[in-house]
Amino acid sequence: MQLLTLGLNHVTAPVALRERIAFTAEQLRPALLELNQALAEQAPEAAILSTCNRTEVYCASTHADELPATLIQWLAEFHRVPAHDLTPHLYALPQQQAVRHAFRVASGLDSMVLGEPQILGQMKQAMHDAEEAGSLGTHLHQLFQRTFAVAKEVRSTTEIGAHSVSMAAAGVKLAQRIFEDLRTTRILFVGAGEMIELCATHFAAQYPAHLEVANRTLERAHGLASRFNGHAMRLADLPDRLAEFDIVVSCTASSLPLIGLGMVERAIKKRRHRPIFMLDLAVPRDIEAEVGQLDDVFLYTVDDLATLVQSGVEHRQAAVAQAEAIIETRVQNFMHWLDTRHHVPLIRDLQTHTETLRQMELAHAQKMLAQGMDAAQVLEYLSQRMSNKFLNGPLQLLNNGSPAEREQFLALLPILFPITDKKKDGESQ
Repeated sequence: MQLLTLGLNHVTAPVALRERIAFTAEQLRPALLELNQALAEQAPEAAILSTCNRTEVYCASTHADELPATLIQWLAEFHRVPAHDLTPHLYALPQQQAVRHAFRVASGLDSMVLGEPQILGQMKQAMHDAEEAGSLGTHLHQLFQRTFAVAKEVRSTTEIGAHSVSMAAAGVKLAQRIFEDLRTTRILFVGAGEMIELCATHFAAQYPAHLEVANRTLERAHGLASRFNGHAMRLADLPDRLAEFDIVVSCTASSLPLIGLGMVERAIKKRRHRPIFMLDLAVPRDIEAEVGQLDDVFLYTVDDLATLVQSGVEHRQAAVAQAEAIIETRVQNFMHWLDTRHHVPLIRDLQTHTETLRQMELAHAQKMLAQGMDAAQVLEYLSQRMSNKFLNGPLQLLNNGSPAEREQFLALLPILFPITDKKKDGESQ
């Protein structure tokens, strides 16, 4: 199933056209019913968001390539607007773009007035209307629910003009001066407080190769790392593992430095003098000042960041960057969920097939017991039949499959059938 959003807004269309394409509250339900009929085969799921600044149709479809043309024609006919007048002002956003757009709209980032909260309520109403019209399926329902959660997260964790948000954004910019492409970097966050969380949000949106959180409390490190598909480590392991990371961001409440000159010198030696970007946001500092004198270390403190941060509009833009970073991470999470949906029919078929075999063999065994056969013999017979059925497919493939099929299966065999090595078991005993 593919997602698609088609619509126009205050950026792409003048108000004269927007008001012609808008749906009134009275029109929405009959419009959705009509849309369901028009898209019955192409898009079984549909919702309409219509405000003074935008009109958008959200769909889940099995024919995403053909859908835009059908939607444009339907919109034009419903509102009696020539399609050629409408088309230049429309945007069609497939799959991941549709998800990102929904998250941005609900968070107020695509509004005429940046951050305005009214749009979130309007999106909730759009979901409610689609639900009442029977056009809200599994995919759109999940999209809207995730959208509302993202909007809540953005509104609760970002503030226009917040100094800390700007500091986090500046940290990413500094790192990009050393590593042009952060997707190749391994990043370590030391601490698990609010500032580290803000920085992690920004860095995670750059898709680093590896992200890890070190903290005295491993459980808290796990909690933060899991939000960004990262890993957790104990703070005590830091001296042995520091060399693994290209970027280190630290902000704890420690009264003494956690990362000393000797620790960093050893890490640089292990890294064969590949550079390390270090960002110390703690006051008092977490990283000894002398570390900044090492040739292969680029150390910045909270004072260094302050010179990059300006007041007024730039604070506001930093808040937007924070919101965009949150959205980007949540888009990836949703796309992962969407990908797993493709396997659901296969899993269900496999479970149904297995359950059918189980029920057949169980009924056969129960019949044998009813005939007075020994229970132990029936259990032995049942286990042999189940084992034979379980192995029938793999053995057929190994005996009769093509060389290529056998080679592929043999590569998967250790995963599908973990076989215990008796020799190794004997030796271990």
